Amino acid sequence: MKTMKGALAGSGKRAYQTNIPELLIEQAEQALAAELPPLERIVFDAAPDGILVVDTQGRILAVNPAMARLCGREPSALMGQPLDVLMPMTARSRHHAHLQRFFADPRPMGAVASLELRRADGVQVPVDIALGVGEYHGQQCAVAFVRDVTETRRLTERLQHLAAHDPLTGLANRAQLRARLHDALAAAQRSGHTMALLLVDLDDFKRINDVHGHPVGDAVLQGVAERLRGSVRTDDVVARLGGDEFAVLLPRVDGPADALRVADKVLLALQCAPVTVGDLRLEVGGSVGVACGPQDGADIEALLRAVDLALYASKAQAAGQPVRYAPAQAHALDERARIHDRLRHALRHGGLSLHYQPQVDVRTGAVSGLEALLRWTDAELGSVPPARFIPVAESTGLMLALGDWVLQEACRQWRVWADHGWRVPIAVNVSAVQLRQEGLAAQVRDVLQRHRMDPACLELELTESVAMADAAHARRVMTELAALGVRLALDDFGTGHSSLAVLRQLPVHRLKIDRSFLQRIPQDSTDVVLVRGVLALARTLGLQVVAEGVETEGQWAFLRRHRCAAYQGWWFAPALAADEVPPLLAKAGVQAA
Repeated sequence: MKTMKGALAGSGKRAYQTNIPELLIEQAEQALAAELPPLERIVFDAAPDGILVVDTQGRILAVNPAMARLCGREPSALMGQPLDVLMPMTARSRHHAHLQRFFADPRPMGAVASLELRRADGVQVPVDIALGVGEYHGQQCAVAFVRDVTETRRLTERLQHLAAHDPLTGLANRAQLRARLHDALAAAQRSGHTMALLLVDLDDFKRINDVHGHPVGDAVLQGVAERLRGSVRTDDVVARLGGDEFAVLLPRVDGPADALRVADKVLLALQCAPVTVGDLRLEVGGSVGVACGPQDGADIEALLRAVDLALYASKAQAAGQPVRYAPAQAHALDERARIHDRLRHALRHGGLSLHYQPQVDVRTGAVSGLEALLRWTDAELGSVPPARFIPVAESTGLMLALGDWVLQEACRQWRVWADHGWRVPIAVNVSAVQLRQEGLAAQVRDVLQRHRMDPACLELELTESVAMADAAHARRVMTELAALGVRLALDDFGTGHSSLAVLRQLPVHRLKIDRSFLQRIPQDSTDVVLVRGVLALARTLGLQVVAEGVETEGQWAFLRRHRCAAYQGWWFAPALAADEVPPLLAKAGVQAA
């Protein structure tokens, strides 16, 4: 290099913001100010970032090896060349104008981001550049420190993507959905058109995680994400909000009916075929709530609350149909929240009780067992029927605690009666949530031991639909329960979709005919045929049958004529409080031991 004078001003060092060591800057200045001594030459050549010297005409006066490598050219090929050789074609005029402005008011400048250099092979490299002022043979020059920020930009883009997307599915996350929702709602209010938000919740997804493990559950969520993306337009936004909850933002629809049509399409995409994970084929369904803006909510929070209420209504009706928000749903949500709070209070402080409905031998009239039925009387709500609070317990996570309370109380009460000589079997209902939990058999064993209850005197009732929903899991758990010595019954038989092949494999002792089949007996010929068919099937499989909801002598006579083993219902007795059971047993001829 020839002699250079007054390279970079001191203020130029302080303005540089890309972390080039201060010593390196000073040495570079010295190298430009005078003939380079050997040590400074070594530092100049060894600098990790590119150093480029340009005159006022935009000609390259000097480059260091790092700059040459960054450009993909030999230093000799750059000396004396116009700066344009390093600029993309589309940026040359802009960079030339920028250079002229710099020399018109030459002051050191910090890092200038979003610039690109063009390598010899045509690849454009993103760089940060810091500029300083110098002299070359008495002429003004610019000294640029150039850093390749390719990896930094990639990392930044990756972090920006992660900040706006769900890492498992690649869908938009909650934060991005809110931002896009804000824009869509504002646009709808300005132009007067309609936008819509769909909230999607998968049915019984926890069972997939519990039975098959979280890796399988994650694969199902990824499959669901693909189906949702494929069921809407490219301009629509599909987001995962967490867990098994998804959202679909439709920035523009023709109206609420159009939004509901899209919701139908989303449900069809979920249910069209099982999701395949390895050798598993898993059925996936869901519920969808729909809210339209600005009709159902003039701001984000109002619209989110509306769609949440609509989703709750969709899940409550359990009909596989999307539901649009209606103002009355707010009352339903308030009711649900109140029941949830009071039910938690009852579990902690009392208010729950069991009543017991006798099960009677059709032939002899003897009481052969009791079914424990949950009752709840609340200080604020009064007497709350199970149909009102059980769905809330199932959807809010209270069902496990409720089921545990029922099992504990039934076994405790059996011990009290047994100590007075009444050893009558008790039937207890087991919910789908309880069947899915790990360690149900161990829990039942512990309760039996705690209350010193004869396992043969405990019957656990599972509904037919619960047992058939995941027959392999149900068979495993029921086998563990049967090994304890407890008896098992399929409740509400005839209302589900039993497979005879599966039914034969379940360790079931009794079938319970749902009360809906008894209501029109013996007048309704169809129900007569159905009940006779169940009784014949049970005899073939070697199972006993209990008929529920018997309220007339005609129903009882029909069951007796067709050799049904037992029945329960108001024709014999309603469900009784615990202290009313011993007198009934004595009246029915049951002898205390």
